[in-house]
Amino acid sequence: MSDEATSQKLTELAKRRGYFFQSSDVYGGVGGFYTFGPQGAALKGNLEDAWRGRFAVEEGNMEIDAPTIMPEPVFESSGHLDTFDDMLVECPECGESHRADHVVEDNTEYEDAESLPIPEVEEIVAEYELVCPSCGAGLAGQAIDDFNLMFATNIGPGDSQPGYLRPETAQGIFVEFPRLKEYARNTLPFGVTQIGRAYRNEISPRRSIIRTREFTQAELELFVDPEGDDPDLSPVEDVPVRLYPATEQQNEDGEILETTIGEAAEEGIIASPWIAYYLGVAREWYAAVGVDMDRFRFRQHLAGERSHYASDCWDAEGLIDGNWIELAGFSDRGDYDLSKHAEGSGERFTVFRQYDEPQTVERASVDPDMSYLGPEFGGDAGAVADALESLAERDREAFSGDVVEVDLEGKSHEIPVEKTGFAVEDETIAGEHVTPHVIEPSFGVDRLLYTVLHHAYAEDEVDGEDRTYLALEPEIAPTFVGVFPLQSDDDLEATADEIAAALRAEGLSVTYDDSGNIGRRYRRQDEVGTPFCVTVDYESLEDDTVTVRERDSTTQTRLAIDDLPEALSALRAGDVEFEDLA
Repeated sequence: MSDEATSQKLTELAKRRGYFFQSSDVYGGVGGFYTFGPQGAALKGNLEDAWRGRFAVEEGNMEIDAPTIMPEPVFESSGHLDTFDDMLVECPECGESHRADHVVEDNTEYEDAESLPIPEVEEIVAEYELVCPSCGAGLAGQAIDDFNLMFATNIGPGDSQPGYLRPETAQGIFVEFPRLKEYARNTLPFGVTQIGRAYRNEISPRRSIIRTREFTQAELELFVDPEGDDPDLSPVEDVPVRLYPATEQQNEDGEILETTIGEAAEEGIIASPWIAYYLGVAREWYAAVGVDMDRFRFRQHLAGERSHYASDCWDAEGLIDGNWIELAGFSDRGDYDLSKHAEGSGERFTVFRQYDEPQTVERASVDPDMSYLGPEFGGDAGAVADALESLAERDREAFSGDVVEVDLEGKSHEIPVEKTGFAVEDETIAGEHVTPHVIEPSFGVDRLLYTVLHHAYAEDEVDGEDRTYLALEPEIAPTFVGVFPLQSDDDLEATADEIAAALRAEGLSVTYDDSGNIGRRYRRQDEVGTPFCVTVDYESLEDDTVTVRERDSTTQTRLAIDDLPEALSALRAGDVEFEDLA
């Protein structure tokens, strides 16, 4: 079956079985917003819990929950108001708006049009005579403009404060850094995670829940000392990875490299040891939650497509419908974010690095004679004093002559050195303030959910009947076990009720189904991805055993009722295989 056919069937299954569907459908719906139904919400929660367990708990990182609306100055400092744009082209006939880079990628051999400058994209549209995806009208000659993706709002009534819905959860972590570093005892490295909603006013949301206007991110911001130790790569050095570096993408015969994390780091394919570490962790985690590793790779961003803050970035990508879909980004953000918020807020976004032993250093300082600067510069005397202090810190040689020059609002002024109070003195210091660098693994939860479902979708034939099932990993399946009485019978139903209650008490997600013949009930659970089913029959009433059926193979075995909770918990944890139960 083709990927496209799978996507069509999956979308229908998702709506019918309660995974996801377009929101506000009774009012006609609105593009880019989806509701997760009972199965989808459970699957999404399980994926989030699995991510939290691996990237927060197991890594020893903190977790916070910041507001989704933040005041305008946050995004002025972060750069989102100036640079968070997509390419907008409007159809001259029907008036529909489209992302110009997507129109190019969908209809030409260009794979990463997002990285190209707007004039070049306009030339490609004209050269290929590209048309509106909605009505077929020509787009050649139409202006392509930057469109900011931020959702604006107002905070409070009257002359309210402007604010924005966050386009990423990261800013909620960065602005709280001065407090969070205290919780980390001012010790680097430390990580802060957050799982929550983000909002981007997409020009043309598409492909179901792959590109939406409201979505969930799971992000880790790791704060590291730029001169500190690199991570220990030994836990992930043997992890096999498929890499698509920028050098291969720019090569006409470029190809995906099959290697390991250790080899890629040693050969410099992955420059940052921290990014290498998290690529290894992520690869193992994606496999554990059900992403098909034959349809998975890491692709390095080209220089033109990297975010304004990133010195390097790799995407985790899954193959769907013949296209590689971004699932996560792994960025080295440097000190951009903390420096910008320090500049914008006036607060200190640094950590004090304690020296092993106190050090004696030379410090240049000034003590200007204000009785001279006041009459000479009037109201600008304070600014001149500040300029002298800044100059002494960065260029003490400027004070080596009889006069020193300072620039004030574009004008140069000469000041006698003897009036500046310039001096160089020894000072003993215990350490220094450093601005940490940020390593960011950022995961899209909705896209991951879709990818897991797409990769889990399967069809086969059982007992002469066609069957559709979702081969979801037991750890993340929305329902873990179905419990059925074989048929309508008071004794069978009472026993089945007791079993369902015992399994729920064990912490397992259970569905109880007594509707229809047993084959149909199996098919229903197969289709929503339930890994195991327990059937209570008349033999159960005699010997206190039940039939346990495994979803993928449809094989069955009998287990004692008293052993069920422990056995099924072990199956969910991966401690035993189904074959071992026999």
